[in-house]
Amino acid sequence: MGNNNYKIFLEVACRVSSGAAGILLDSFRSGHKIDYKGAIDLVTEMDHRSEEFIVSELEKKFPSHTILAEEDTHKKKESPFTWIVDPLDGTTNYAHGFGFFAVSIALHKKDEGVIAGVVNAPYLRETYSAVKSGGSYLNGKKIEVSSASTLNESMLATGFPYDIRESGDNIDYFKRFLLKSRAVRRPGAAAIDLCLVASGVFDGFWELKLSPWDMAAGSLIVSEAGGEISGFKGRKFNLYGGEILASNGRIHDDMIEVLNSDE
Repeated sequence: MGNNNYKIFLEVACRVSSGAAGILLDSFRSGHKIDYKGAIDLVTEMDHRSEEFIVSELEKKFPSHTILAEEDTHKKKESPFTWIVDPLDGTTNYAHGFGFFAVSIALHKKDEGVIAGVVNAPYLRETYSAVKSGGSYLNGKKIEVSSASTLNESMLATGFPYDIRESGDNIDYFKRFLLKSRAVRRPGAAAIDLCLVASGVFDGFWELKLSPWDMAAGSLIVSEAGGEISGFKGRKFNLYGGEILASNGRIHDDMIEVLNSDE
């Protein structure tokens, strides 16, 4: 099931993600303290509890590795390996009792990019995983991107940034794609959206103002499922570039054209 040199990393990531997912699921819909990072940008006590568990477990297994996580954990070491962690992707969904949320854990290696990744969506009972050059899997079964060849037959997904009230970002893109595709969905968890591109549910996904932990595991899972990822202009994907365009590859150029049109 992939590159044997990286399998141990993926095995650990899957085990740790399962533990964190269990923590989240145990308290789902039970009421928890909510704080605000912005007007509509939430963080719950469960984000912190999940992150503390993940960081602790990764440090035990790989004490020399750097860890970068969403809720302020940044343990920098002199290592080519960096774990990129989203302890609760879809916090707003979680806080409102909507089961579209996940734990995302990826390992980035200097000069190689993301080499292992897992996205565990416990309420959906779906765990997506991949290692570099090893294919992508859903609950242990290999997955591939869709065969849709036109935007007109495609179902797409996107998300909106937390500063949408001030910036209005993505509204124009949303309208353009809504008029050119079969449908556009906005479920609210980028890591799962990317995995749904990988498994052929969505044919394409775009979003901006994202952080590395939103994209790291999902981007690898899309690529290993035969999909394509890039920036909005078609340039090489940059994990720290804030934007991602992911597709089955067949509609990628058409999506780039829509994103860069003057309509």
